Order: sequence, then C-alpha cells, then structure tokens
Amino acid sequence: MTAFAQTTYMAGRHLRAFVRQPWFVGMALVQPVIWLLLFGALFKSVAEIPGFTTAASYLDYLVPGVLIMTALFGCGWSGMSVIQDLDRSIIDRFLVTPVHRSAIIVGLTAYELVAFGLQAAIIGGLAWLLGARFEGGPLGFGALTLCAMLVGASVASFSCAMALILRQRESVIGINTLMTLPLTFLSAAFMPLKLVPAWIASVARFNPVNWAVEAGREALTVSPDWAFIAPRIAGLLILTVLSLAWATWAFRSYQRSI
Repeated sequence: MTAFAQTTYMAGRHLRAFVRQPWFVGMALVQPVIWLLLFGALFKSVAEIPGFTTAASYLDYLVPGVLIMTALFGCGWSGMSVIQDLDRSIIDRFLVTPVHRSAIIVGLTAYELVAFGLQAAIIGGLAWLLGARFEGGPLGFGALTLCAMLVGASVASFSCAMALILRQRESVIGINTLMTLPLTFLSAAFMPLKLVPAWIASVARFNPVNWAVEAGREALTVSPDWAFIAPRIAGLLILTVLSLAWATWAFRSYQRSI
C-alpha cells in the first residue's frame, strides 16, 4: 500500500468507530452550537465597550473565536485514541506491519479534521441564521476554516506525541486541559487585544491560536488583507508539519520502552 492508501485506511478506521457511536456524534455536533449560543449571550455587551469597533456585532466577532476554539478543544483529545490503542495493543500490531508510522498519526489527524469540518459547517450555518454576515464570502469563511484546521492538526499531533511518550490517560488529560484554556484566553478569541492587559497582548503575539483568530477574522472582512493573512497561515502550516514530525518521532520513544 502507498503512504496515501495507508493514511486513508487509518482515517477510515477512526471514522467508522465515530459513526458507530450516535450519542458521541450528536454531542460532537451540538457542542459548538452550545458554545456559540452561550458565549454569544454571555459576552454580548462586550461590543458596547468604548473602543470595540472590530466588527458590526459581537456575533460577527465571536464566530472565528468559537470556530478555532472548537478545533483546539476537539482535536486536543486525539491522544486519548492513542492511549486506547496502546491499552489494547493495537499500536503494537500496527508497528509490526509495513504501515508507516506517519500514516498512523496523519490518519488520526485527518479523522479529527473531518469531524471538525462538520462542526464548522454547523457553526457557520447557525451563525448566519442568528444574524452574522460573513462579508468575506465563501472564500473568507474557507480561509477561517483552514486556519482552524491547522490549529487542530497541530494540537492533535502534539496530543498524540504526548500519549506515546507518557502513555498515561491522566497525564494526557492534564496536559490537554493545561494547554487548551491558556491558548484560548491568551488570544483575541473573545476580546480585542487593545482592550486586554499589555502582558496578554504581548504573549498573544507568539500564540498560534491568536495567529489563526486574527487571520480568520481578517479573512471575513469586506476587503481582506491577504498580506496580513498569508504569513500567519504559513506559520500555522510550519507548526503543523513540525508537530506531525514530532508525533511520528515519538514512536521511537514508545518502542524503546517495550
């Protein structure tokens, strides 16, 4: 089998397991709806703060943050699938076959991105029904979704690497929780950086989640500044490649331990 066929097989394996759990599918699709409605209602008055002139309404401002947060939180649990396969010795069986290690990681990541794609479509459709207007059109929303997917792929790969290195469910859960919340709130996901403390704005400059939020939000404007967007997408792409490579290398750590 080619590398592409191996990756497709691995992604299909996880997708089949996903659709066989109707309650899990339902929760995965409803969760972003809850976030959009909850955060939209909770922070609606933020748009009335003097200096908040970023978007026509807080809903327009919120959609990129919720979309990227959904990718961050959803894909961050990828390591749990690896832990489950380790506990069942499935990873050991794969490692004695001709399948490439990268196909195991990329296949799982691809599955996570397919699941996220469904969530992104629901978020976009619901936001439009609630009154959000994506002035950047389909291209702008596509660029936003791409940014969110790159964040999701990076976090998924990181989670898989930590699962292979630590091999403990509790450790992966702890790292995931410790990572996702600060990355979200140290960004412009819910509040313009000009309205946050200076130290948060400084940290946000090096936060990949903030790169995605800013690039995605800019892509939804009437006349997107692609010179502003492109470097951030490039940075996210480089981070994704490095994360996938690290997760593949992490198999060596696992193999040395058995």
